[in-house]
Amino acid sequence: MGLYDRYLAARVRRDDAALPATIALVITERDLLEQDAYRTLERFLDLAFEMGAERVMVYVSVLDEAAVPTLRRTLADLDSPRPLAVRGPDDAERADTPVQVSIGLGGREEFANAVRNVARAVERGDVTSDEVDESTIEGELVFPTAPDLVIKTGAERLSDFMIWQSVYSELYFTDVNWRDFRERDYLRALRDYQDRQRRFGR
Repeated sequence: MGLYDRYLAARVRRDDAALPATIALVITERDLLEQDAYRTLERFLDLAFEMGAERVMVYVSVLDEAAVPTLRRTLADLDSPRPLAVRGPDDAERADTPVQVSIGLGGREEFANAVRNVARAVERGDVTSDEVDESTIEGELVFPTAPDLVIKTGAERLSDFMIWQSVYSELYFTDVNWRDFRERDYLRALRDYQDRQRRFGR
């Protein structure tokens, strides 16, 4: 670690402001085609947990659905410091591991599926329409955890990322592309988060 990186890490650790417990990273399938992209992701996971994260979510936006099976296999084989779950566009099984990876499962699709499941529950009589609330919807989401901090590399655009869960998340955009993302870039995101006053929509 260079001198500047050590300085940033020290500032993050010494600051009294809270660090994010749940981190979300938004990248693209093209990012993962770059050399050492998966090694960069493994280093990112290691660093996130070293700096106090309890959960890390990785959203991979996909343009070519034919790439999903290959991405799924490769991401499932990541050298992850915590248990990892990978979900794709056709998955409905809930992910509740410390590391969660979404491949091409858009937020609108996930939300629509959750609403359909709730509607079916109402039709079956398992729940009445008056009993449906936020927790009912959240109970049907594949990725139930709301991230504290969302990091997007390369451009100020989130695509179709977790539209329900990230409504009160802090968003951090960096023009650094994933292939160039380093420890200092993550530490800068943490410092930015610590400098903000979270209002949760208030």
